Amino acid sequence: MGKKNHRDQTIIEQLSHEIALLKRQKFAKRSEQLSPDQGSLLDDLLDTDIAAIEAELKALNPLATSAEPRQQPKRTALPAQFPRTVIRHEPENTQCTCGCQLQRIGEDVSEKLDYTPGVFKVEQHVRGKWVCHQCETLIQAPVPAQVIDKGIPTAGLLAHVMVAKYSDHLPLYRQERIFGRAGLAIARSTLAQWVGQTGVQLQPLVDALREAVLAQAVIHADETPVQMLTPGQKKNGSSRNPGKHRNKNADLIDDVRASKHI
Repeated sequence: MGKKNHRDQTIIEQLSHEIALLKRQKFAKRSEQLSPDQGSLLDDLLDTDIAAIEAELKALNPLATSAEPRQQPKRTALPAQFPRTVIRHEPENTQCTCGCQLQRIGEDVSEKLDYTPGVFKVEQHVRGKWVCHQCETLIQAPVPAQVIDKGIPTAGLLAHVMVAKYSDHLPLYRQERIFGRAGLAIARSTLAQWVGQTGVQLQPLVDALREAVLAQAVIHADETPVQMLTPGQKKNGSSRNPGKHRNKNADLIDDVRASKHI
């Protein structure tokens, strides 16, 4: 247990240092040679990395992150014109442990933004409140598990954002404009947080896919190097190898790193 705590503390210190460096790069003076679109792409990368690291820190040390409450901006209501699907969550048993019948006294309503190809929808989750007037017990169905705790996006919307960014090569600042035309005021920084947090949740799946690919006797790879702009520098950064590795089962992994070693 002591070794695990020491290892976790070391990882926490490393991640905290990485966050400090990324934030310094984000708010440092930008190169005058950067176009607005290049600046937007850098913001996407930095915000996504920061969100991913913060999600890892929260998973390693949830007590420390919850002990520092952060002022949350007031959430804008989802557009009324979007079709809504009401999903009700009620207790499986409405009889109190004392033997009395519970009475429904109200409900909590939360809305999640969903997306199916071409259509934005709203999931309206209704959780009824049930009380026993005899012993004053209050029960309520638990909140359904979400990819992002207390966030508005459903798994379907997050999948759409991730596919658009990484498969269709649609930067987040352009997705922000697309959402805006649909009447959704979702900031690029918010989209970056979604991408970072979703990436952390998907990491076990990525690791399993990577193991499956590397376990094969033959792997087909494309490691054509590309130049990447380093934040805070006027010239192009070092070459990166966005390696694509595929096995005979057509499983594919992308592995972007500074060297050719996987």
